[in-house]
Amino acid sequence: MRLIVLWDIDHTLIDNAGVSKETYAGAFTALAGFPPAEAARTEGRTDRLIMRDMFSRHRLPVPDWTAIEAALAHAGEERFDDLRARGTALPGVRDVLKAVSVREGWISSVLTGNIAANARVKLSAFELDPLLDLSVGAYGEDAVQRPDLVAVARSRVHQLRGVRGEVPVVLVGDTPRDVEAALSTGSGIIAVASGIHSKEELTAAEAPVVLPDLSDTAGLLEILASFARW
Repeated sequence: MRLIVLWDIDHTLIDNAGVSKETYAGAFTALAGFPPAEAARTEGRTDRLIMRDMFSRHRLPVPDWTAIEAALAHAGEERFDDLRARGTALPGVRDVLKAVSVREGWISSVLTGNIAANARVKLSAFELDPLLDLSVGAYGEDAVQRPDLVAVARSRVHQLRGVRGEVPVVLVGDTPRDVEAALSTGSGIIAVASGIHSKEELTAAEAPVVLPDLSDTAGLLEILASFARW
């Protein structure tokens, strides 16, 4: 059976304990010369949108993306130890990632609004990175809107892993934007109410499957297998 599984990171695989918003604040401060007046608005947005919004709300011109990406990467790297000390991998995550990683014909990677550098920081802080094929993932620098990341990941799977044809894609995430990205691209979606959005909110966003977390490895594997194609 063939399947591409793409995991969100923040509040799906890990709890970043506020370090993410500190990273955005640090990047903004480095570029603007003063700290932001309010925290970044995240909720499933890509880093391109998050940082654009921060500058717009402060009535400042948006810097060149290359400068923003470099500032974000530096701020994320600086906070690695804080993330490891304060954050955590969420319940069941390590077990389910291990189980998915050894399934024949399945490719397991990430679809995240984080830039690739900070995605790696967050996953490596909890030693989750070896369990994912990060080279075929889709990241915050790859597109402005989250749904467009699905095609990026699919293209990388085709190019780097030689997977041809219409292999099913399933997103696993905790926000209505994850649900939207899946439904608008014909992908499967497993929503998890492990972030700020409740089961009711995710159901209202039309997620057909909503789990409390990723702790039921056997149950999750069964759901994923239902999306797979021979």
